[in-house]
Amino acid sequence: MSGSLLVLSTGIRSGHFTQETVAALQKADAVAHCIGDPVSRQVVEWIRVQASKSPPEDLARFYAEGKPRRESYAQMVGRILELVRSGLNVAAAFYGHAGVFAYPSHEAVRQARKEGYPAEMWPGVSALDCLFADLGVDPAGGCQELEATDFLLKQRPLDIAGYVILWQIGVVGHIDYRQTGYDLRPVKLVVEKLLKFYPPDHPVILYQAAHMVMACSVQQKISLAELSEVSITPIATLFIPPLGSPQIDNEMLSRLNFSMLA
Repeated sequence: MSGSLLVLSTGIRSGHFTQETVAALQKADAVAHCIGDPVSRQVVEWIRVQASKSPPEDLARFYAEGKPRRESYAQMVGRILELVRSGLNVAAAFYGHAGVFAYPSHEAVRQARKEGYPAEMWPGVSALDCLFADLGVDPAGGCQELEATDFLLKQRPLDIAGYVILWQIGVVGHIDYRQTGYDLRPVKLVVEKLLKFYPPDHPVILYQAAHMVMACSVQQKISLAELSEVSITPIATLFIPPLGSPQIDNEMLSRLNFSMLA
C-alpha cells in the first residue's frame, strides 16, 4: 500500500532545524505544517521551493477564534491522513518537539499505523530543552512536569524538593483557541493550590524560550504570591525551584552500600 507519514520537529527557532529534517522536507511528496515561528515557516517554504516541490500546507488554518482546540486538532489529523491515503509520502512538521504537547502529531501517527501505513516521528528541540539551557537547570536532581489545567483538576503529589514545571500557565482553564488573548483569572486558582505546598514568598520564574535566532529568552522572576497579578503570555511556562532538599532513605543507603561491597 502506497503512502507514508513522517512527523518532523522543527525546534523552537529556525536554527534548530536538523539536517535530517531539511532532507526529509526536500524529499517528501507533500508537506503540511503547524509552526508558530514565522521565520521557521518561511524556511520550510524556501526548502520546498529549492527542491522544486509543491508548497507546504499550513495546518494552522484550522484554528479559529473561540473554536475548541480539539476540533482544530481533529481537522489537522484528518487532512494529514487524507494526503497519506492519496498515496503520497507525507512530511508533517510541528514546531518544538513534535511529540511534546502536540496531540495532532501523535494521533496522526497512531491512525496511520492503524490503517497500515508506515509512520514514524523524529525528535527535535523542545521548550523544555531550551529551559534547561537558559535557566542552568540539570533535571538529574529531580524534575516534575505538569500541564497547568491538569495540575488543577487532578490530585497528584507534588515533589517540592525538586524542580516543578507547569506548562501552559497562560491558557490555564481554556480549551479553545483565542487569538485575542486568554482570561487569566484561573491563574489565581493555580496560585491558591500552589500555596498549599510553598510559602507566598517562594521565588518562581515565568519563562519563555527565544523564538528568533540571536534573541534572548524571557525570564521574569517574581514571588509565588505575585503570579496572579502579572501579565502572562499564552506561551509562558512556570518554573518553580525546589523548596528544601529530599530526605535520604538511610535504610536503602545501607542496603545499597552493602550490595556494592558484596
